[in-house]
Amino acid sequence: MTTTALPHEALATTLRGDLVTPADPGYDEARAVYNAMIDKRPAAIAYCRDAADVIACVRYGREQGLDLAVRGGGHNAGGLGVADGALVVDLSGLRSTTVDPVNHTVRADAGCTWGDVDHATVAFGMATPSGIVGSTGVAGLTLGGGIGYLARRFGLTVDNLLGADVVLADGSFVRASESSHPDLFWALRGGGGNFGVVTSFTFRCHDIGEHGSVLGGPVLYDLADTPEVLRWYRELLPSLPEEVNGWFGLLTVPPAPPFPEQLWGRKACGIVWCYTGPHDKADEVLAPIRSFGSPLLVGLHELPYTALQAAFDALYPAGLQWYWRADVFHEISDAAIDVHLKHGAALPTMHSSMHLYPIDGAASRVAADATAFPHRSGGWSGVIVGVDPSPDRAAEISQWTREYWEELHPTSAGGAYVNFMMEEGQDRVRASYRGNYDRLAAVKRRYDPDNAFHVNQNIRPA
Repeated sequence: MTTTALPHEALATTLRGDLVTPADPGYDEARAVYNAMIDKRPAAIAYCRDAADVIACVRYGREQGLDLAVRGGGHNAGGLGVADGALVVDLSGLRSTTVDPVNHTVRADAGCTWGDVDHATVAFGMATPSGIVGSTGVAGLTLGGGIGYLARRFGLTVDNLLGADVVLADGSFVRASESSHPDLFWALRGGGGNFGVVTSFTFRCHDIGEHGSVLGGPVLYDLADTPEVLRWYRELLPSLPEEVNGWFGLLTVPPAPPFPEQLWGRKACGIVWCYTGPHDKADEVLAPIRSFGSPLLVGLHELPYTALQAAFDALYPAGLQWYWRADVFHEISDAAIDVHLKHGAALPTMHSSMHLYPIDGAASRVAADATAFPHRSGGWSGVIVGVDPSPDRAAEISQWTREYWEELHPTSAGGAYVNFMMEEGQDRVRASYRGNYDRLAAVKRRYDPDNAFHVNQNIRPA
């Protein structure tokens, strides 16, 4: 009597976690990522439970000649946590956090979301810089840089990374920090998933607000006010105390509370503000923000930092269609403002948007070559996203995004924040790493000479 071996049975018997293959009923759910425009069919999805499972996956994938796709929170713009025919190393089961309130640190496993980390740290009145969506994965956001509400005051996520546990391409396990594998540690801070599978991160935390309570929220203006608001914003922001941050957006007001019903569906521009300083100084600090222009809505109020971080989670659940384009801008020029007004008026769907995130204050005081993240000369990281629940509108939202980006790109500094990029080719990757690319390629040669980790914004070995 003969028995037929199950696909990848040798790996399945090694793992503590589950292995899902195309023959399993949960395969379609297992291969799905945040961006529903991504439709990849991997060979298998391995749900890792610990670092030993990750090591087993890397070794097995290399032995079998399988591409390795590493998935944390699954939010990657280009869906680079999955690939056709690949072994997906899924880290969502690595979800623990450990806060050290005395030393102001948090250790987070690579399957954590920022909602997990914020929940753990804000209970102690602390946070570490991250993004603006709580359901974003810690791993992907960190490895690309990490731009969000705390960047002006405390720098980027990578500026607050103290160490990382990493499974390398040969299946070995190392700790990367300033004192251990410092070249790898440098590369991890912005170089993406090119150098190994990070299984845990240790971050520096900072006291924020009043025991984790901050002042924040949106101030919205009529879309026609975009030129006036942007000219004011580009001058005001650098003059504000670094306890204040605000990112600019073009948007359609969601048809749901807490927005007033008379604004539902209206195209608008706005700034989402966050003030993390002492509350007794808030009125003075926020006065120029409250007094400017003729806002449709002033939504500034006291709230837990966790609530501000999760404010957009319900609006952007997993499973929407996304098409992204991005650039970095040293300035918001008058020519750019004209482009924003033109394409903002043509926002194709309620979820579609354009955001400008400041790279200012503490984030811009770090040398361009101090970490792999190179965009340190001030300015903004911009992103245009066409988004809609329906696959029927995928072509429409993609066309709007491309046309907007093509007209805006000549006003940019060239290159983009890699976390905002789709699959756009090697020239764009090189441009986005600027003067750090050659050093990254040298580190890649040392730690992954065969380019085993290439399902990413790929840095090829020198």
